[in-house]
Amino acid sequence: MSKPRSSRSSAGLPAKPVQGAIVDTGFIPTRAKLIDVAAFLDRAERYAVQDDFRCAALRAAAALLIDGKPERARRILEKLSDPTTAPAEKSSGKAALGAWPSADSRGATPTTPRRRAKK
Repeated sequence: MSKPRSSRSSAGLPAKPVQGAIVDTGFIPTRAKLIDVAAFLDRAERYAVQDDFRCAALRAAAALLIDGKPERARRILEKLSDPTTAPAEKSSGKAALGAWPSADSRGATPTTPRRRAKK
């Protein structure tokens, strides 16, 4: 008698999600990422750089994780992204910073990118 064939996709995941499978496979790596974020913010506080706009952006984005609303990934990406639509007149010469300073944090750090208004 042959064994019943497993209903798995080519990626090795169950063809039809079973209750809890998402948590079973994703919890541990996600837990590790969350601990990494917490450790980073602890280091930023220890070295008194927690007011850098990028740290503030991470804290603001983290609040979206627990707000109970859908599309957290999209909303977090938008929270960290440049909201402007006009091209900069001149490049700041810096690489991407990974966060966009909010209106209330602009000027808080010398690494804040400056955009010039178009004339």
